[in-house]
Amino acid sequence: MVKVCCDSTADLLNVFSGTDLYEQRGVTVVPLYVRIDENEYLDSVDITMPELLERCKETNKLPQTAAPSVERLTELFTEMTADGSELVFITISSGFSSSFGNACIAAESVPGVYVVDSKNLSSGVGHVVLEACDMADKGLPAAEIKRILDEEIVPNVETSFVLDRLDFMVKGGRCSAVSALGANLLQLHPGIEVADGGMRVFKKYRGSWQRCLKAYIKDKLDGRTDIRPHRIFVTYTDTPDEIVQECVELVKSYNYFDEVLTTTAGCTVASHCGPRTLGILFIRK
Repeated sequence: MVKVCCDSTADLLNVFSGTDLYEQRGVTVVPLYVRIDENEYLDSVDITMPELLERCKETNKLPQTAAPSVERLTELFTEMTADGSELVFITISSGFSSSFGNACIAAESVPGVYVVDSKNLSSGVGHVVLEACDMADKGLPAAEIKRILDEEIVPNVETSFVLDRLDFMVKGGRCSAVSALGANLLQLHPGIEVADGGMRVFKKYRGSWQRCLKAYIKDKLDGRTDIRPHRIFVTYTDTPDEIVQECVELVKSYNYFDEVLTTTAGCTVASHCGPRTLGILFIRK
């Protein structure tokens, strides 16, 4: 038997609708730690994304995040393989966190554990997790699941999102205050994509955020013939429901996808992007 486990950055929850894809697919989740105003929480266990953003607003402070410790992971891996099962553990990009490195160290002392660097974040990690679940359900061994994920899935996950505001990026040191001021004055909304395990700006959209989201979805989906049609995520932080639904309907209008899933970003992603961030995430052929 192969079990699938991941850290809490896979964002396979929706805190507003109550959807829990982790539970549906039998995935064990290891939460990252979130610290704000001298208090420490387990991501999406002790504190939800909307609660965290409200704390940030109240304190005018950004949270800090920390990966699960080697000791915690070693304990978990030992428990999950005690019945003879193999385990595939999937993490946020090693470029963003020490989660992958810690898991690799823990796996050295626990046979049957295979660690996968998603080289991604949010439901980009979630795509890798669900692909692992699909293969485990078909009876593939853990070593083969890891090989396919590393060679065929991870390189083809396409993750991007558009920010409404830049203050969280500024406070986190990922954007200068001068750039943020200029973007706000010009009504610019950066489109961010994940590439080579890191993040980069692929386009600067201008106008209202709602209008920019429509242009962004069109940019990402128009005329594409290289997208796997089985699944796409619309993932967002604290965002008005009507805007989310407009984006979902626009995605559905392309008739590409068998499944359009809406999930919310967890505390780790929201810590860096802030409220009113939305992205679409899919896998290329």
